[in-house]
Amino acid sequence: MTARTVLQHSDIARALTRITHEILESNHGGSDLVILGIPTRGAILAERIGRLLEQIEPGSGATGTLDTTMYRDDLARNPTRVPRPTTIPSGGIDGRTVVLVDDVLFSGRTIRAALDAMVDLGRPKAVRLAVLIDRGHRELPIRADFVGKNLPTSLGERINVRVEEVDGVDEVTIEP
Repeated sequence: MTARTVLQHSDIARALTRITHEILESNHGGSDLVILGIPTRGAILAERIGRLLEQIEPGSGATGTLDTTMYRDDLARNPTRVPRPTTIPSGGIDGRTVVLVDDVLFSGRTIRAALDAMVDLGRPKAVRLAVLIDRGHRELPIRADFVGKNLPTSLGERINVRVEEVDGVDEVTIEP
């Protein structure tokens, strides 16, 4: 069986625009926001959200990346991960609202690792989570605040998020 496309470029753009507006509304503006993307595709989605924030409310698009590699609990099983740089906007995260951005929320373990990584960087006022896809099957009590699309899946299925900047195309597919 082949992969089926569930989101195309226009669907992803629409979802990110909606997420951006929801972030601004729930935060009552963007003055104290920091958007941190989890590499690889979460960082790209965070950059896109940051650009949208800047268009809607200039001065509110502070973005960075948060590498979770060394905070993961599966390093013994997957030791070939290469750490990526963590970049934090010049104002830091202390006392600010941080929105973590990832492509797919599945077990919740990557987000747990991101929360652990953030402890080394400072103390935000609040942490929110934005994901393009929430596929369920949580192993930890983690919930996204902003979701592009809920895609209930079986454990045997795989969600593939592709972005133009890395893969040459914007799409989300499900394969068996």
